[in-house]
Order: sequence, then structure tokens, then C-alpha cells
Amino acid sequence: MKKIIALMILTFVVFTVFAQTEEEEKGLEAITESSVKGQLEFLASDWTEGRAVGTKGAYIAADYITSMFKVYGIEPFGDDVRTRPSRSEMMAGVRPTISKSFYQNFSLLEYTPGEEQSFSVISSGVGSENAVNFGFKTDFNVRTGTVGQTAQAPLVFVGYGFSDEDEGYDDLKKIDLKGKIAVVLQGFPGHKDTSSVAYKKFAPKGRSAQYYLERNKINQLEKSGALAIIQVNPNADPSLGWSQNQIYPTKGRYYEADTPLSSYYDYRMTMPGDTLTANIPTFTVTPRVANEIISGTGIDFGEFEKMVTEKLQPASRALSGKSIAFKTTVNSKIVKARNVVGMIEGEKKDEFIVVGAHYDHLGKFDGWIWNGADDNASGTVGVMTIAKAFKATGKKPEKSVIFAAWTGEEKGLWGSKYFVQEAKKKDMNVVLNLNYDMIARDVESDTLKNKASMVYTKANSGIEEITKKNIEDFDINLDLQYRSSDRPGGGSDHAPFAQANIPVFYFMAAMNRDYYHQPGDELSTINWNKMIDIIRIGFLNTWEFANSDDYLKTKVKVEEKVLTPEP
Repeated sequence: MKKIIALMILTFVVFTVFAQTEEEEKGLEAITESSVKGQLEFLASDWTEGRAVGTKGAYIAADYITSMFKVYGIEPFGDDVRTRPSRSEMMAGVRPTISKSFYQNFSLLEYTPGEEQSFSVISSGVGSENAVNFGFKTDFNVRTGTVGQTAQAPLVFVGYGFSDEDEGYDDLKKIDLKGKIAVVLQGFPGHKDTSSVAYKKFAPKGRSAQYYLERNKINQLEKSGALAIIQVNPNADPSLGWSQNQIYPTKGRYYEADTPLSSYYDYRMTMPGDTLTANIPTFTVTPRVANEIISGTGIDFGEFEKMVTEKLQPASRALSGKSIAFKTTVNSKIVKARNVVGMIEGEKKDEFIVVGAHYDHLGKFDGWIWNGADDNASGTVGVMTIAKAFKATGKKPEKSVIFAAWTGEEKGLWGSKYFVQEAKKKDMNVVLNLNYDMIARDVESDTLKNKASMVYTKANSGIEEITKKNIEDFDINLDLQYRSSDRPGGGSDHAPFAQANIPVFYFMAAMNRDYYHQPGDELSTINWNKMIDIIRIGFLNTWEFANSDDYLKTKVKVEEKVLTPEP
């Protein structure tokens, strides 16, 4: 009897493994070069005009993605759509119906600094007050908030505005910034001396770390109640970037012209929201403005930097007798945007894996198109192709799988942030996110043209283990660099999921500076084999994750606090 039971168990296991492999093989057969090329050639074509969020080209791209989802048999999972029968139809008995669309619609606020900006340094003494009025884009520039502001407030010198809890350093610890204006130096303690103890303690590590350091400092100053921020770099003259005379020709990487090309970054976007969050104006000033600010206060920037490097002690303090009066103006408008969201419903209707990539790019300016073939038409095609492969298996997965093409990534991850925000409101049980961003390019050092990276949530070590197993079992030609962290961040659409404590894994092929955010990011530079292999491993992983909970077994305890994605 025991032998019969053992044989039955063995037969069941063999049959299950065979069936699973057969399903995976069917899915892989659906991932063809012709299909991938056909989709990418249109999505990154001139017809979609760079797919900038809210533009005609982006709407064409979204319609195309929706059409492909329909071809593959994916169900809509966007906003509810209500029909409105005519009077005659109502009299004939036709009633309104509610159904799902493929589009998740939301608004973005687009804004740029207005023409009128003012900035005055006011010095007060016994019985006197003196104001020095500086010129916009002569002595100062400003990154405004979403609305114009007028204020006069005292100044507080906050050093670098830097804090490191582990090392016991905090420039803001004993400073009251509410209703005041912060004067902050760029950098961090010891940033000028790479051999110093301070530098070794505080130097940011990783790609784009310096950028995120400065951005995080601004966020913290706003949270501390500052009305505005004045950024100072004692060793640079920012006015070189504001000059009004452009000497012919202006030479870009791909063009020569009388003036620089207009840029996607000439304006910013945010979600309108219910409050004035992220609305603090940040001024960049010339050395003569900075010196006028500290004149008579006893502050010397050079001495401060030297002292902090040596003693690792903050020296923040109010600047007695000094205040700033400013006025900012803003030009703004509302832009309608939309994600494309489809789904394959699983046996578990209330447990979701989200496979996503952003379809937006940098648009079209002055006749030049930023096609964004790699960034991120490649990732979007990856999502559509995995959807196709799932349907080709012929089997309903255990978990429901959402396939999403995000918009607004290039402006601040707005599409994925909106999805996570809405999922949280609806108490959706999202258990995993796969993100594709730039999966089709090489760098010079990649001589075998098979290198890529995978970032994943450290606690879910099964993600790496399963990836390695699938690469070996299915002979996929990828040399992956695996990078894990407790809550992976950065400038791509996995970040809002990670911030909400949803496990993620994220593939990227390469960051090639010759093409990244350049008009040259076109089809001719695509590595088709690498792109297809990254799609294949994404499908295999997601198929296994959709039908198994093994990857959720954790080896590292993760903080249980659920974070709301930053605006």
C-alpha cells in the first residue's frame, strides 16, 4: 500500500512538473523577434512624437497599447465607464451600464516660473534698514513651487542641511525653521577633502547619489517649516548658466543652431493634490548675493566648511539682522494623463502581481523627436509581450496579473504613484511588482552584449534564486548583476511600490550616456537579442511567482510600516 501511495505521489509530481514546463514552453514560443520588433517599431516611431505625457503622441501610444492588449485577450482594469443611453433608448428599455476601460485617468499640474520674480536682501540695524534688490537671472534664479508666493522672513544658516542619524550628525537638530528662510550650502561635511574622516563617513554612494542627497535635503528643509531655501555653492558661479547671449552656433550632441533646443525639462509637473505640498521656492544665488547675505553676521563659508570637516560638529544659527523679501510668479495649467491597465484574472481574484513599465518619454521640440526606443518603449513592449505569453500558456494563473503601461515617469513617476495610491484606497492586495525600464541597450564594456542588472527587494531572496534557476534551465543568454536593498528606490516605477512595502524586481539593460535622454535613442541602437532574453526571464519569473508563494519566503525582517509614495 505504501508503495502504491508513493508511486501515486511521484506520478503527480512528475505530471505537475511536466505540465508546468509545457505551459512555460508555450509562453516562451509566443515571445518572437518579429512580434517584439513589430511593436517597438511603431511605439518608438515618429508618429508617436516622443510620447510626452499628455500629448497627442502619448494618446496615440496608449491607444496602440490598448489595441495590443485586446488582440492578446487581456481584460480591461482601468476606470469604470458608464453608458448614457439616449432618451429614445431609455424609452425602449435600455438602461445605463457600468464596465471597465483600459484607461486610468488622472490630472497633472504643469508649471513653470513666470516672468516676474524678485529677491531682496534686507539688513537691519539700530534705527535703520537697508534693502538690496537683485535681478532675476542676473544674480539669482528660482525653482518655484506650484503657485506664486510673496513673503519677507528672517534668515537661518543651516550649514549643509545635512543629517546622518547613525553618525550622530544633524545640521537641523537645534534650529527653528518655522516661518523662516534657510540658507544652505551644497554638499556634505568633508565633501572637499576625500581623505578626511568626514568624507569617508558621509559621502553618498551609488548612481545619482549626489542628486538624491540634495533633493532629500530640500525635502527635509520643507518638512522643518522653512518658507524658502537659498542654495549657496561658494566655489561656483551659477550665473554662467543664465547668460542671455547665445553665441552662434549652439552645439548640441546632435545639432547646431542659433539657440539651444527647447527642452522637456523647461517645465515641471506634479499632482494637483488637496494641499500645497512640495511648494517651497528654492533660490540659487551668485557669490555676491551670498556674501551680501552673510555680511556682518560673522559667518565665513570657507571657515565653516573647514571646521565641520575637522570637528564633525554642526554650526547652524540664525543670521541676526538679516531677512529676505521675495516674490515668485508661476504659469500653470492642468494636463490630462492616463495609464493603460489590463488584467488576466487568476484563481485568486483578490491577489495581484503588477507587471509594469512607463511608456512616456521626452516628446518633440523644435522639430526634433526624442523617440525613446530604449527608454522606455522597450520596457513597454516587454509588458505587452509578457501579457501575450501568459495567454499563450492556455492556463489561468493562481494569482491575478495586472499589466500596466505608466505615463508621467519622466516627470516624477506620477503614473505608478497614482496607481499605488488608488490601490491603497481600494485595499487591493498587491503582492509583487515587476518593473521594466530600458531593457535593450549595451555599454562599451559589454563586449558579449548580454549584461544587464536586476534590482530586487532584499527580504525576498527567492527572487534571485528563481531568476538564476530559470536562466540556467532555459539557457537564457544573460549575465545579470544582482542588486538588492531593503526598499529599492531610484528614478523608476518600482519605487512607489517599494515605498508601500510591496516586493519588487526591476530589470535594466544599460545606462548608455550617448543615447540616454537624447534624440539618438532610436531603433537602430537596439540590441534585440538582449531585449528578448530579458522579456523571456521576466515571463518565466512572473509565471512562477503567479503560481507559487515560494518567492515570498523572507530571510530578512522588513519594517512593517506602510509608506505612502512621496508626491
